[in-house]
Amino acid sequence: MNRPESRTDAGPDTTAGPAEPEIADQTPDEAATRAAFFEAFGGVRGMVETTVPGLVFVLSYTINRSINISAIAALSISALLAVSRLIQRDTLKHALSGVFGVAFGAVFAMISGDARNFYLPGMLYTLGLGVAYVVTALAGVPLLGLILGPVFRENLSWRTRNPGRKRAYVRASYVWGGILLAKSAITFPIYFWGDATQLGWLRVALGIPPFLVAVYFTWIILVKAPAPIDVIAEWEERERREAAASE
Repeated sequence: MNRPESRTDAGPDTTAGPAEPEIADQTPDEAATRAAFFEAFGGVRGMVETTVPGLVFVLSYTINRSINISAIAALSISALLAVSRLIQRDTLKHALSGVFGVAFGAVFAMISGDARNFYLPGMLYTLGLGVAYVVTALAGVPLLGLILGPVFRENLSWRTRNPGRKRAYVRASYVWGGILLAKSAITFPIYFWGDATQLGWLRVALGIPPFLVAVYFTWIILVKAPAPIDVIAEWEERERREAAASE
């Protein structure tokens, strides 16, 4: 809706000029949107908090072959990362999910006496998430839209008011589902027929790269999709009008 208005006022050099304030009124600029989009999946810090405990576990286990020492080391580093967020008054969502995941894996590995089980909760989560992306996309309620709707201030408006954006969320959910299921297809055979160090290093190697690929293709798909409908701005404007009318 903003672009046609900017073109009617535009001379040769006004394409970027007027468009920026209008976009700022309705949605964040591209850089801020990109940052919010990336942060919705945990950002760089979230990737570190997800990857480092597993790396610590496999490094420790490769050196000392002790499940207990390795599990405690991984859990300790995960807890330190969470405490760091707490001290900085940052969000604990990703850190706490990491702590719980590492704690579950650590306890499972120590009780079972099998170091491979340290990675099993995360593997099951990846598999379940991949299935959820595919199933929700097939059902027409793509999980990615549910995740990113609040990030782009559109909430669930894409379901009924923005069909082009809904199709983009469906396609992007298939991308995420396909990547996560492919990751599961690689790691589960190693879990069943490999050893703990092979599985650990494979999990580390398959931690960040598939995530970045999924984020990249999701961004490309959404860039080509219709712009989100800022329902938050609509609600705020409606409230202003109602307040003005009551005065």
